[in-house]
Amino acid sequence: MVAKTPVMMKSLLLASLALGLLFPLKGIYAQEIYELDLQKSIEIAKQKSHQMLILNQVLAQAGYELKAATSKLKTHIDLNLTVPDYTETIRQFEDSAGITFYPVQQLRYNGSVMVSQPLPTDGQFYLSTGLDNLMDYYKDERLTRLDVRLGFVQPLSAFYVYNRIRTEFKKAKLNYELSLRSLKRAELDLIFETSQAFYNLVATRERENIANQVLERQQEAYEIAQNKYEAGLIREVEALQMEVDLGEANNDFNIAEVEFISQMNFFKQQLGLSLQDQVLVVSDLSYSIIDVDEEMAVRHGLENRMELRENEIQIELSKLEIKRIKSEGMVKGDITAYYDLIGTDQQTLPYGFTDAVGNSWQQMYNRPGNFGVALRIRIPIFDWGENRSLVNAALSGLEVNKRKYDQEKINIEREIRNTVKQLNSSLRRLQLLEKNVLLAEKSFNISRARFSDGDIDSQSLALDRTRLNAAYQSHLDSYISYKLLLADIMRKTFYDFENGQPIVQQYDY
Repeated sequence: MVAKTPVMMKSLLLASLALGLLFPLKGIYAQEIYELDLQKSIEIAKQKSHQMLILNQVLAQAGYELKAATSKLKTHIDLNLTVPDYTETIRQFEDSAGITFYPVQQLRYNGSVMVSQPLPTDGQFYLSTGLDNLMDYYKDERLTRLDVRLGFVQPLSAFYVYNRIRTEFKKAKLNYELSLRSLKRAELDLIFETSQAFYNLVATRERENIANQVLERQQEAYEIAQNKYEAGLIREVEALQMEVDLGEANNDFNIAEVEFISQMNFFKQQLGLSLQDQVLVVSDLSYSIIDVDEEMAVRHGLENRMELRENEIQIELSKLEIKRIKSEGMVKGDITAYYDLIGTDQQTLPYGFTDAVGNSWQQMYNRPGNFGVALRIRIPIFDWGENRSLVNAALSGLEVNKRKYDQEKINIEREIRNTVKQLNSSLRRLQLLEKNVLLAEKSFNISRARFSDGDIDSQSLALDRTRLNAAYQSHLDSYISYKLLLADIMRKTFYDFENGQPIVQQYDY
């Protein structure tokens, strides 16, 4: 880890003060100030990320579709009204005597109420009642009809091949689970992407700190070289080389500043923040040694990875589709039954509407009820193999989904094992590079003292300085790699190895 020097801390304080004075005067944008570590960054990304907002709406859509499928099993009530339907035209009548044209002038009012109760067997009971009133002005007649019907419909195929209402409900449940799992997977992907952006920002900040330290060391070496040159202890070319090295160090520091600002803006965008917001990133480059058991990681991955469950859902949906296609080529039938009461009235105009309804009611009450029962059967005879071809196509699609499931299982195990090996290797490298940094710092401090005493020249000092900078950079890269691999193994296994607990998935529907 790179230590912050007093000069650097002073520069940061002055820069913060300048930003605090400058930003309130800039534009009219409302600004927020955030002090963020990794966990706070992830929480903000979950709340404000455009990707998560979109996926939450997709989940809400699937939830509404599931609710609609559930509601199909509940009682439905529909009211139909025609108020009014007026017709005035010339119509044609044709029989054995020829064609006759006759005028029509009618006014119709009607209304009906339908109460239906779907059954789990794909059938339904229904109760309907209606009133129809027609005034024929050319015949000067009022015709009124009042009826009440209790009916029953039951498809027979629902008992032995395909139940439409249950299938639609199951599809809605599977689609809702699919959306939930997609949301959870996207959430883990977002955690990884946010962690990546966070640590990349930390890395650019640390590179800026390294560049600042290099600049300070080069400034110190340049001053020593100038003093030696003025005292005649070194050649002019060495003093000029130190001046060139100082210019390069200054340029590298300016580049690091620009990269930090650029990465900061990308980080804000990743979190869904405004580019005008101020962000202070909190990270000290500390880490914990995490022991990840490879077999445990594979087991959790195979148990929880959503890609496998998504493939299982696709297999279930394929089986349902095969049932539906098969039902189209099988014997199908339905039973219908009804019992109803009908009352009619036909009177010469002008005749009151209330009287017409009363007469219809009285007739319906006195007239015996009507009933009917029917069994309808449809038997496919010959279709040139159309249905069988469709079934075979669906079976091929099912086999493809099964193959994809097996392949996905192998892919998941392979990538988890590879990630665990990379994680363990990255940890060992990080521990080794920590020692390398300590050794490089000691070596440079010794070389700086020897250069000051005149025991070595500027080239030897520059070589040790380059080694120190490379050690800092290698350690930083290794640290970022280790942290990102921890985030990656969590999203691939649904297990948080840092805290030693599984990531809970809840599917309430």
